[in-house]
Amino acid sequence: MAQEDIFKKLVAHCKEYGYVFQSSEIYDGLGAVYDYGQNGVELKNNIKKYWWDSMVLLHENVVGLDSAIFMHPTIWKASGHVDAFNDPLIDNKDSKKRYRADVLIEDQLGKYEEKMNKEVAKAEKRFGDSFDEKQFRETNPRVIANQEKWNTLHQRFSDALNAGDLAELKQIIEDEGIVCPLSGSRNWTDVRQFNLMFSTEMGSTAEGAAKIYLRPETAQGIFVNYLNVQKTGRMKIPFGIAQIGKAFRNEIVARQFIFRMREFEQMEMQYFVKPGTELDWFDKWKETRISWHRALGFGDENYRFHVHEKLAHYANAAVDVEYKFPFGFKEVEGIHSRTDFDLSQHQKFSGKKIQYYDPELGESYVPYVVETSIGVDRMFLQVVAASYCEEELESSNGQKDTRVVMKLPAVLAPVKLAVMPLVKKDGLPEKAREIIDELKFDFNCQYDEKDSIGKRYRRQDAIGTPFCVTVDHQSLEDQTVTIRYRDTMEQDRVAITELKSIIAEQVSFKELFAKLK
Repeated sequence: MAQEDIFKKLVAHCKEYGYVFQSSEIYDGLGAVYDYGQNGVELKNNIKKYWWDSMVLLHENVVGLDSAIFMHPTIWKASGHVDAFNDPLIDNKDSKKRYRADVLIEDQLGKYEEKMNKEVAKAEKRFGDSFDEKQFRETNPRVIANQEKWNTLHQRFSDALNAGDLAELKQIIEDEGIVCPLSGSRNWTDVRQFNLMFSTEMGSTAEGAAKIYLRPETAQGIFVNYLNVQKTGRMKIPFGIAQIGKAFRNEIVARQFIFRMREFEQMEMQYFVKPGTELDWFDKWKETRISWHRALGFGDENYRFHVHEKLAHYANAAVDVEYKFPFGFKEVEGIHSRTDFDLSQHQKFSGKKIQYYDPELGESYVPYVVETSIGVDRMFLQVVAASYCEEELESSNGQKDTRVVMKLPAVLAPVKLAVMPLVKKDGLPEKAREIIDELKFDFNCQYDEKDSIGKRYRRQDAIGTPFCVTVDHQSLEDQTVTIRYRDTMEQDRVAITELKSIIAEQVSFKELFAKLK
């Protein structure tokens, strides 16, 4: 099945099973804005807990913060967002649609990669175990030709981005014959910059209202509170401040479901270090963060680092953690060495001294900062994309059967346990309710009595529930139940008193944290 078709199924599945809904759907929706349903919000909260606890509980020198969305407008002048927070946009004159020029070129690079990968896949199928991918890539004429095209385009693209050369970006689009996805035409306007910040007004009267912005990132709320946290927490460098919160960007090209939205949530940690040590800490946090992703068990080969071709104005090093989505490798987290740019700028624009007195050196300085920034929504999409699975099964009568299952890590699953009476009589529902009442303070449980037991199993598989417990007539006699495991579909007969320990062992964050380096 084509990856595009898998992604469409994933989007439909997220709606059907209460994960993600189009915002304002009964009014035909609002572009690039989504709501999280009853299962989606649970998964999202579990992802945030995994991140928060791994930052704040596992690092004694990292503390939390929750800053306001509205901030003084001068903050965004100091940070560079008013003048430099732009995307290069281009319009197609025939379709009247607007696109990001850099995304169009990245997609073209992706097409060359796809052509090479198809050649490799065909050869691998033909030669089997004897296939040497490295040798094939170095000798196959079609792969070599596409690799040369990719290299040439990549170099031009990188040079144009670093130079801020908008005319060259348009020239690349024309030279590559890139067409509008909607109209299929090459009738393009010039490339121009577009600021991404949402603005609004604050004040009781129209005449006295001040123009303010919805924050496009959560980092600045940490920087302007740096001294407050450092002094009240008696923090010593190096230390970090972590925050989870909403951010807003007026994305013109918002696509691929919840991958790029106008209202989204970030999990950011700013780590304050002694100048001159920032690149060492950058390397350490890079490895810490990739370990965090890989611990979920989605396959190490599905992650890679992407070093930035063009550094932001504040950075001296930057790398992305990319995951292999159904639509290709894309960024899920950024690690940046931000130097002392942010604190120095706020010191300059506010007129307030923002420095750290180092008792070991006996001097004050503006700390350097290493940032880790991950989008909750992208992480959510990564988890559901990695977990969605269609399996072909063989039933007892030899007939083929299929099931859709969300193989979510048990610790992140929205529902941990479904309790099902075999029939809706003979005291079985009451016994099932007793089990729910006993376990609901420890796990998110669901009671399910509708349809046959087989259909209930399939429904819970599609939700991603790792454990199903069936209460039958024997349960009333010997206080045992059947527990079914989602991924293997194996079943065990266990005592009701053992359920808590069996489930707790599998859904504990402690077990997940033990995998972190």
